[in-house]
Amino acid sequence: MAEIEIGKIVSAIPIPAFFVGANFRVQVPNDAAREIFGPEIEGRHYVTALRQPAILRAIEAAVSEGRRVVGQYTVSGPVSERKFRVTAALLEGGAPQGVLVCLEDVTPVYEAGQMRRDFVANVSHELRTPLTALLGFIDTLQGPAREDAKARDRFLSVMAREAQRMNRLVGDLLSLSRVEFSEKQMPDATVDLGEILSASVATLATDTAGDRLKLDIAGVDPSIDQVRGDTDQLRQVFNNLIENALKYGGETAPVEVTLSAVPQDLYLRTRSLRVDVQDRGPGIASHHIPRLTERFYRVDAHRSRELGGTGLGLAIVKHIVQRHRGRMAITSETGAGSCFSVIIPVA
Repeated sequence: MAEIEIGKIVSAIPIPAFFVGANFRVQVPNDAAREIFGPEIEGRHYVTALRQPAILRAIEAAVSEGRRVVGQYTVSGPVSERKFRVTAALLEGGAPQGVLVCLEDVTPVYEAGQMRRDFVANVSHELRTPLTALLGFIDTLQGPAREDAKARDRFLSVMAREAQRMNRLVGDLLSLSRVEFSEKQMPDATVDLGEILSASVATLATDTAGDRLKLDIAGVDPSIDQVRGDTDQLRQVFNNLIENALKYGGETAPVEVTLSAVPQDLYLRTRSLRVDVQDRGPGIASHHIPRLTERFYRVDAHRSRELGGTGLGLAIVKHIVQRHRGRMAITSETGAGSCFSVIIPVA
């Protein structure tokens, strides 16, 4: 096999690849390999060019054992790492003899696995806390507090609260699972966003919150400005955002819900409807904002649990908005409040 033929073969491989010749120097790296290792990799001894022990061991084993060997290689970036599965195979039967090395990017697989592990750990932690409380109170009621009526009533009240918390968590987990399952299927019904918002506000306008809620849907023509959507899911989105604003925006601060038409959204590149849920609370520090829609991420974990939050609400909102081919925007200023916006293209 001539060297020119090896060069053509390596260049045609769609993933990063290069050839280590009989002189143990890197030959004919393709463009994808040059992007990872730099153009200076060509002609260098593979030990000085690659450095990482796992990929070096794979090449050495392929040479010494004459078989295909799998290793790994990690590229560190300013924010995250890229993980590669390395396959090193000895080429025999002609000159030049050497090892063909290919690198497959497995970063998405690795990240998905890490997300699953984090998710299981978070769910376990969220369930363990109320379960531990329940078991402790049950032991106390079966023992020292068996005949103590006051303690029994107090403990049963706490147990009911913890059981409700677990029920909310399980409900949100099921809701998140259903939303993710249907995320790629866009709703086919046409709905009036103003009606859905009005229903959400009416639901949440209790005796204590009614005078704090202000709804403005002026300037939107329901005969024209409708969206393709799932009514129940959109109700869930706005209920969640308005409820969060009422909970975390301060006990007396107003919450303003505004529906407006956007002639041409910059990102969706089409006429859209925008819903802004604005509170006048303490606001959110800027470093928290990019992570607010992550599962179980909380700005103030203790306060969130006290108020009954599961840490899944905004994750559910994000997936529902994505299913409606819309986008979500969050702006906040410390001491001045926060605004959660949902933008959905007009049908």
